This record gives sequence, structure tokens and C-alpha cells, in this order.
Amino acid sequence: MKPGYVWLPVLLAAAACSATGNPVPPPAAAAPTAPAGYDFGAPYIGGPLPQGETLVPAPPQAGSSEEAGDQARNRSALALTGSARWQLAAQDADLGSGWYGKAFSCAAGIAISPQATPAIANLLRRVGSDFGMSTGGVKSLYQRARPFTVNGQPSCTPEDEAGLRKNGSYPSGHSAIGYGTSLVLASILPERATQIVARGRAYGESRAICNVHWESDVEEGRVIAAATFARLQSVSDYERDVTAARNEVQALAGTATPLAGCDAEKSVLEGS
Repeated sequence: MKPGYVWLPVLLAAAACSATGNPVPPPAAAAPTAPAGYDFGAPYIGGPLPQGETLVPAPPQAGSSEEAGDQARNRSALALTGSARWQLAAQDADLGSGWYGKAFSCAAGIAISPQATPAIANLLRRVGSDFGMSTGGVKSLYQRARPFTVNGQPSCTPEDEAGLRKNGSYPSGHSAIGYGTSLVLASILPERATQIVARGRAYGESRAICNVHWESDVEEGRVIAAATFARLQSVSDYERDVTAARNEVQALAGTATPLAGCDAEKSVLEGS
């Protein structure tokens, strides 16, 4: 499932303007929720990052050295088509049930799920909404074409291509979700920060390997995520849930058991 299908109520509110181009306050409404099939919770903040277009540059222009770099890195990514890293990228694309546990349990050193770690799962599902929404304003502004629409090569999720064609490539929403989630999780498991943030970076890189994002999309998704992470620090509900997650980590201390598949995941990531 793709975060690129931006929450429509949020975008409409962010884009609402008067005839003179001045912002018009949106009508009161319930907090936006993720579309069916996404395993996200209610956002702490909601909506695109305010003035996100002033934080990240415009996407590389045609003929620029930056675009040439994106093209070169795309060719390198295409060489991984069908590999074990390609298959992991396809797994990372799925934002359905338990996506956060599938992506980050090995890096965290604990099995993350609503059953085993309800407080952590609640926190990650909610911040997932915020990071997923955060890139929406910039995406809508630029509507950059995705790699598979340019190079004619397959993506790792062909079933999603029709929807992705209608959604801007820059910046990557998946990259924002993966990197932002890693920052949150690392803050409650600081002794695993290196492994967790490295996995968050790899989560975004999966989008380039999938042939659905350019490398610059992935890089600027991280920037948007970092700013969104900073905004979360002053939200009282977020602070409450972080405390609950840290208490849960402490309660689990010494009870963790070896997780299946982690050696294989490490091998795949190190090999890419």
C-alpha cells in the first residue's frame, strides 16, 4: 500500500484559496484518517508539513547534473530487479497490517506488534500517519513523474502503478515514513539507534530499488521527516505515548527472544 495516495481531506484543506489566492480557513471537520488498507492510527498533527516547499529545493531540472545523478542511480537500482533486495523493497512497499513490525523488529531487537508491544505499536501507527501526510503539499506542488513512467521498466509493485502514475514522485512519502519512524523508534530504544536509523534509511532506499522514486525523492523525504519529527516533540499526546512506549521497553528488558529472519534481512541489506 502506498503513502503516495495522499489523504484527500488534508490536501484540500491545505490547498484551499480564495479568488485572490489568499488562504481560506477550512471548515471544521473530524481528524483525517488513512484510507482503507493502511495500518495507521490517528495522526498527532495531521496534514502536510507547513511551508514544506521552502525547506526542500525544487526537484532536479531536466538536463541538470542533479537529474543526471538521479538517472545514473536509477540505472544502478534497476540492476537489482528480481534480486533478494528487490523482494525486500516490495515488502517495504506494503503499508498494510503490521508494516512497522515487519520493517523494524530486527533493527529494534524486539518483536513489535499490537499483541507483543501495544504501546509501541500505537505510537508507530500514529506517527506513521503524520509522516505519511507530511510530504503531501510538496508532492502536489511539483507532480514529478516517477521513474517507471520515464524508463518504461517494471516496478516491484505493478498492482500499484496505475495509482502511482497520478501521484507526484517528489518527495517520497515512503521515505518520510521509514526515516521518521526510525527516528521515533530510536528515541525509545537509544541503545539500538544506529541499527534502527540505518533500517529507516534502507526503507526509503527500497523506493528507488522498486523503480517508483528517484534518489532525490528519497533524500528529500528524509528532510521532510526530520522536520515533522521536530514538530512532534511539542505535542502532549505524542509525549504521553512516547513515555508509555519507553515504559513498555523497560518492562520487556531481558525477555527478548531471537527473532526469525533477522540474519537473512541483514545479509540482504549488507549485500545491496
